[in-house]
Amino acid sequence: MRNHYRSMREKMTPSFKRSLDVEIASRLLCSMEYMLAKTILTYVAKSTEIETRDIICAALTLGKRVAVPKCEGQGVMKFYLINSLGDLKAGFRDIMEPDTDKCRELSDFSDSLCIVPGLSFDPQGQRLGFGGGYYDRFLMDYKGTTAGLCYSSFIKWDLPAEQHDIPVDILITESFLRHTAEK
Repeated sequence: MRNHYRSMREKMTPSFKRSLDVEIASRLLCSMEYMLAKTILTYVAKSTEIETRDIICAALTLGKRVAVPKCEGQGVMKFYLINSLGDLKAGFRDIMEPDTDKCRELSDFSDSLCIVPGLSFDPQGQRLGFGGGYYDRFLMDYKGTTAGLCYSSFIKWDLPAEQHDIPVDILITESFLRHTAEK
């Protein structure tokens, strides 16, 4: 299933992908959860992922704290506060991550919104991740609101889920924003 969704992403033209990414970012930026959040936790997109750099820049412009993950090994991921995209460098699997010489680790997750990556989501917020388990481990202890970004054509009914999988609270596509769970 992962290979199928990776292949679908790779086949998208850059202009079509960009148009969808802009719509998804717009829905997120207009959401009440985003507006109320003081801290945004977000991945930094690779080329086939839904772009997050505009989201990062918008949050920083609004004076929100922005934290991005760094994979520490053995499935452990920590978030570090950044002040600009210049605080990032290529890390694990060439994923852009915080330069820990410039950034401090985030310890206070109150009033935060965590943007969770995924290849596919189902309408209930279950996600098909990239297979490393980093977000699954992080989300076990995370008490804030989570948002999954997904292309509407990548929504699949009844994704297989395991007991440890934690669904996102909000699912955002270029076509809709859906609350999936009550906290």
